[in-house]
Amino acid sequence: MSIWVCGEVLIDILPTGPVVGGGPANTAKALARLGYDVDFINGISTDKFGESARKELINDNVGLALCLTSEKPTCTATVTLDSNGGASYEFLIDGTATFDYNSSWLPDPERLKPSVLHIGTLVTIIEPSASVLYDWAVRVSEFAPIVFDPNIRPSVMSDREKYCLAVEKWVGISSIVKVSDDDISWLYPDETLDEVAQRWIAGGVGCVVITRGAHGLIGYTEHGVEEVDGVKTVVVDTVGAGDTVGAIVVEGVLQHSVAGLVGHTLNAVLSKAAFAASITCSRAGAQPPRAHELIMES
Repeated sequence: MSIWVCGEVLIDILPTGPVVGGGPANTAKALARLGYDVDFINGISTDKFGESARKELINDNVGLALCLTSEKPTCTATVTLDSNGGASYEFLIDGTATFDYNSSWLPDPERLKPSVLHIGTLVTIIEPSASVLYDWAVRVSEFAPIVFDPNIRPSVMSDREKYCLAVEKWVGISSIVKVSDDDISWLYPDETLDEVAQRWIAGGVGCVVITRGAHGLIGYTEHGVEEVDGVKTVVVDTVGAGDTVGAIVVEGVLQHSVAGLVGHTLNAVLSKAAFAASITCSRAGAQPPRAHELIMES
């Protein structure tokens, strides 16, 4: 069995030049660097950007056997960094390999039986791929827990109501939701973090993890709330920090199960996630830590 990570690998056009990015690809890379068997699921182009993405993922030991090789171009995201290293994105999406999902090539969960599926970001809202993936994920959920990271991008879908409907649909089939405080504030301006998290828990989600940047993380379950502080670091940029948290959450599911992420165990997972994210923030681009860098905190 392996971890499945589904979503986009694309090219971030940074002020310093193009780099391989995409939240799900960053999560897959983070998990592979931690030593896990990861299969990435996306369309990867044969163009120069796609070849660059393929090479980088392979270099980090991310499995690509479940990917589609496509002659369509690679999606790009022009990244703007603010004075605190925070990133905003402008995407070129239409007609790209990155969103070329089809039921004809998606892997069969009944036959392959993954241990967990991590999915999120733009592939869960951009049609027609979002509907294709949702139907497929429902099948996956019969065999493996789903970790969903909405990773909100208002620049792509500015219609808040439509975005909320898409997110809630995915939350409804998810075992764990990993989301940022900024994501919740944009989606639900009239609700607090607690209200949204508790509503999702009441609806059947096993655990909700909310990232709050330098202020740390909060984890919600039906058994209570765990909170950890952020780890101080010199921030180069925040690209990939949330994706690193997602990888540690997936690791927590593998080691403890969804039901086991409660109390001290959940607190320890959140603490490790905060430390791992601080390392990613100390580096330019999405460069998550390797397992040996987290030994003292594991």
